[in-house]
Amino acid sequence: MRDCFRSSVVCLLAIACLLFPVAVCAADSSATTTADPTNAATSAATTNSGANVGAAAVINPTLVDLLVKKGILTTAEANSLRNMSGSAGMQQLLLLLKAKGVVNDSEAAELKSAADADTLHSLVDTESGPTQYASLTTAGAGQAAAPKEAPGPVVIPAIAPVRVLSLDPPVKDGLAPALKLGAVRMTPYGFIKATAAYDSLDPTGDDFPRPGFTNADTGPNKNPEFHLKARSTRFGSKFEWPDISKNITVTGQVEADFEGNFSRADNRNVSSIRSNALQLRLAFGRIDWTVAPNTDIFFEAGQDWTIFGSSALMNLFETTFYGAYWGNLYERSPQMRLGFVQKLGGSLNWKLSPEFAVMMPSEGNLPADAVTCTVAKLGVATTCTVVDGTANQLGYGERQGADSSRPELEARTVLQFQLDKAPGVVPAQILWSGFYSTRQATVLGSAVPSPYQADFPRGVDNSSHGYGNQIAISLPTRWATVVASGYMGADLRFFFAGETLSNYNQAAGLTETASGFSVDRSSTVVFGLNAAGHPVVAPQKSVRGYGGFIQAGFPISRWFNADPKGRNAGWQAYIEYGLDAANANDFRYAKDIGADGGGPIKDTIKGVTIFYKMNPWVQFGFEESQYSGYALPNTSGLCTTKVAGLPSCTSVDWRSEFGPVFTF
Repeated sequence: MRDCFRSSVVCLLAIACLLFPVAVCAADSSATTTADPTNAATSAATTNSGANVGAAAVINPTLVDLLVKKGILTTAEANSLRNMSGSAGMQQLLLLLKAKGVVNDSEAAELKSAADADTLHSLVDTESGPTQYASLTTAGAGQAAAPKEAPGPVVIPAIAPVRVLSLDPPVKDGLAPALKLGAVRMTPYGFIKATAAYDSLDPTGDDFPRPGFTNADTGPNKNPEFHLKARSTRFGSKFEWPDISKNITVTGQVEADFEGNFSRADNRNVSSIRSNALQLRLAFGRIDWTVAPNTDIFFEAGQDWTIFGSSALMNLFETTFYGAYWGNLYERSPQMRLGFVQKLGGSLNWKLSPEFAVMMPSEGNLPADAVTCTVAKLGVATTCTVVDGTANQLGYGERQGADSSRPELEARTVLQFQLDKAPGVVPAQILWSGFYSTRQATVLGSAVPSPYQADFPRGVDNSSHGYGNQIAISLPTRWATVVASGYMGADLRFFFAGETLSNYNQAAGLTETASGFSVDRSSTVVFGLNAAGHPVVAPQKSVRGYGGFIQAGFPISRWFNADPKGRNAGWQAYIEYGLDAANANDFRYAKDIGADGGGPIKDTIKGVTIFYKMNPWVQFGFEESQYSGYALPNTSGLCTTKVAGLPSCTSVDWRSEFGPVFTF
């Protein structure tokens, strides 16, 4: 196929016509002669919709059909090319031809250089109607140089959903390197983000919204706060490694930000507020194997977004907590992941991608401070020493998941299709994701309560299971984009859901109960006597939770046909609603509140987000949100939780955030 293609004048002409919409290309797919390159030609060409086309127009569909007929392109690839502008179509076609081995790197570079060097120019006369094309010429042929085409997009893109996990596999040699480390291609990226935020209620003093009633009270007022921060700044780099096989693509990514803790050092104690620590977000490598033109198998290892939850997210301007415990379900975690992408074709360019991963089993539960007390003699005050639980957390490295001695299992299936075939609209998706995990709390023999040490001299292990299911859809169109997600499960704390709750001891029916701390002091285990009077350990249960969100995005600039190259091309608006809640019965046990009530049991976010892009590198954002927390009333219908020193069942934080983002 490759040698035949390179020697075929028809196919070379077809490529030239696809890359450069010129009149010298015959519309008849069976033509076998070339046009005289010394003659200029004029042609009136239109797209499927009748619009004038030039270098920025969609590729000639007749010539796309020619390559499909010759087996060079698949139907799905042809459908994708038909909806792309000339410049974008050229780049995509070159990548496809290189991936199929039809052209090599130097040949692709020559074709692209021909376009960049203006050996072909198109003139688009939007006022007079017909589109005029200059012919393909060579240097020294004596023709006058044609005017250069005006660069820029044809249309303003529609709203693209936030997809931190792409379904489409990377294209071999598709990474345009900013620099090289030997043979490894490397493209750094990132942004500098500075925002000012005002919260009408902020009981914890954080610069991001935490679930309602996180603190018992806010003091004499609602504790409003103002913050200005730059720690959302992010750095990263994408990589591509070479491989001798044309069917294997090796890529990777590393990313870090400053959203973590402040540095703790003597020379920065006073100024710690501006000494943010750079911390890892992503670090993974991926191998893609194109086993057939329509089938790609991939393997990934490292730290990446979890395939449970992270596949559908609200696009929020507040990214420090990013809707955590307000309906945005996500996480990043070490993993080994295997899956495949199958192109199904059809008029909507269907694709299916199932995948499976073994993950680091993680709980996110924080160890309590250990208190060791010594009594010198009767009647003398007790001397106690507090051991910082944070130190234990760092030392143990989140051990309750690892103590289960089994990995966390996650799976995802995505069905992708082109819902709206208009230019600038990304494909739609319907997906399911799920996970299953086990945690274990180990109580040492020395930590067993004294009444039960004789019965459990070696200590005990107690465990519970976490699980979850998510169904999500993203439906992009030229007018609006709707993304929705719904989830339910148990022990969702690590995924920023379930109202921060993980597990509880089901001690109902036990008498003479006493508690012992787990070895990392992140949970307690209850001992007691059952109905037969035998000493037992209360089973541990996971707190069940549920939630989700719906968000609609509107391409305002596209609605009003703004100039794609002007200052008003980047207006977007979003409205969103998110919910996270815990099961009421589990909540009572986990909080140990009985009939007294307590909170938070549910949190919601209602917001409006507006983005304005000044140019491709500078964007401004504004977000106005209402973060509401709800407490569980007692049996009398009253709430014991307080806001501003007064009992309240609801906490409401009106949050305003504004600032620029400088992308590189």
